[in-house]
Amino acid sequence: MSSFGMALLNSLDIGLLLFVIAVGLNIVFGVLNVINFAHGALYMLGAYLAYSCMTLLGLSFWITLLLAPLGVAVLAVFIDRLMLRFIYQREISDSLLLTFALLLILNESVRLIWGTGIHVIDPPLLLQGTVSLPGGITYPIYSLFVVLVGLVVVCALWLLFNRTRVGKIMRAAALDREMAQVLCINTKLVITSVFAFGAWLAAVGGVVAAPMRAIDPGMGDKIIIESFIVVVIGGLGSFPGALLGAIVLGLIYGFGGRFFPEVNLILPFVGMAIVLLLKPHGLMGKGATL
Repeated sequence: MSSFGMALLNSLDIGLLLFVIAVGLNIVFGVLNVINFAHGALYMLGAYLAYSCMTLLGLSFWITLLLAPLGVAVLAVFIDRLMLRFIYQREISDSLLLTFALLLILNESVRLIWGTGIHVIDPPLLLQGTVSLPGGITYPIYSLFVVLVGLVVVCALWLLFNRTRVGKIMRAAALDREMAQVLCINTKLVITSVFAFGAWLAAVGGVVAAPMRAIDPGMGDKIIIESFIVVVIGGLGSFPGALLGAIVLGLIYGFGGRFFPEVNLILPFVGMAIVLLLKPHGLMGKGATL
């Protein structure tokens, strides 16, 4: 029972962290029709800014959690205004090529600024250690914090999209940008804000993941693959699909890592292949938007 409980908690930990990261990718596609290959690099940048804030500037983890994603979001605004705005009306392949080039630029910039070594940061004192749970399970406090962050993001995004005027504007821009302009919605501001928001979510994931994972120049490449698996399983452009895809991938990692460790690395790709064969547009179906 304890093995099953540990696998379930690990699945939630991995799945909800992947949701925080991948949902930004899905929101950007749902509203802007852009597949952002540089999303993983923005996640990586969030982790590196967290390292700099905590080790070089001596800031606390909580202040870093506020400042580092904000810094990445500001960078995303400049990226949108200087680069991406020229390709929004073009074929989706153009956005793939441009964001892939941006990925290479950001990766090399990180190597130039922080070097090629591996960096680590510690969780805040409040979240260090383990806690005993029912069923004889001992689990890291910080991993429970990651689960809590993921649940907060899920609830906050649901409220944003379904209960606020801002969310309705985003949905309107996603469904029909020309009609949104007719209704006097500033679509340029919406587009820039959505891209910055997606980058902010990626950076939040990077800051939260930093105390759990080694910070290195290759960390963004792995996470973008996992994020694409999430959105392919759940359905491109779908907020519920991003959550479902992240939970499915979390279950694959959590239970596969505990019970099938020898094949755990290929299980996500097997799962994605099965979904593509049975539901080519993802589990949430074709046409789902935010």
